[in-house]
Amino acid sequence: MKKVLLLIAIVSMIACKNKDATTDVTADNKTSISDEKVALLTKEGRKPSPKFVDYENYKGGTTSLDDLKGKYVYIDVWATWCPPCRAEIPYLKDIEEEYYNENIAFVSISIDEDKAHEAWKNMIADKKMGGIQLFAGGDTEFVQGYRINSIPRFILIDDEGNIVNDNAPRPSEPALKTLFKSVGL
Repeated sequence: MKKVLLLIAIVSMIACKNKDATTDVTADNKTSISDEKVALLTKEGRKPSPKFVDYENYKGGTTSLDDLKGKYVYIDVWATWCPPCRAEIPYLKDIEEEYYNENIAFVSISIDEDKAHEAWKNMIADKKMGGIQLFAGGDTEFVQGYRINSIPRFILIDDEGNIVNDNAPRPSEPALKTLFKSVGL
């Protein structure tokens, strides 16, 4: 028991020392990942992701995070009214195409209010958005679980449902490919 407590204390000290272990925010508010920090992205010590359950899927039915177990999941939390979110769409489409044959699902979760449901559907059709398009429908549990207070927000979850990076680089940032490479994608 003492060994376990000592190990926890050591890991905690290292984590505090490297509190920005996964990403840095640059002056232009973009994230970057150094090679040293990428080395810290190992499966040991990852925490389970908060879950979303039965979100409306644009293609029909509902989708839950558990439906995607066995694949990495790159999540885009966005809304139709958000200009930076819309600016990422072309980059996200390119990344989805590049990683099409990899073990990763691209999930976009709209946090639009219910009254914007039609705007959500129209934007997906107009922009020819790919991936798994979900509508949260007023459910805020997932957003609160990640303490999301601004969008767009990108999250990478591993194939076991654990958080790799809860503030992952945007599709427009080269650091995203570095992150994907670090986990074997």
